[in-house]
Amino acid sequence: QVQLVESGGGLVQPGGSLRLSCAASGGTFSSYVMGWFRQAPGKEREFLAGISWSGRTTYYVDSVKGRFNISRDNAKNTVYLQMNSLKPEDTAVYYCAASIVSYIVTIREKYDYWGQGTQATVSS
Repeated sequence: QVQLVESGGGLVQPGGSLRLSCAASGGTFSSYVMGWFRQAPGKEREFLAGISWSGRTTYYVDSVKGRFNISRDNAKNTVYLQMNSLKPEDTAVYYCAASIVSYIVTIREKYDYWGQGTQATVSS
């Protein structure tokens, strides 16, 4: 059983940056594919980025490609999401998730463990 705890959210002005962290415990972190999702009010939870267990492969949806960067430190059992050039439409609760499959998946139902989420608000 893996427990995930996100941190790093907050209020930032448009064009600013935030770095989200997700600390894992209770499992073999390096064996999980990790993903970041977000959910804005009144919207479905959407996949943003994923990273392979080794960290060598990443995948981004078009809306964040070039602005967000996912990375992981298996020695620290932590996955990160660096978010740059933030826009008001990036305002959402951000979740990290872990999957036992061996490849990056974008489907919410393929993720087995979830964090509680961290709020990121982009506003002037």
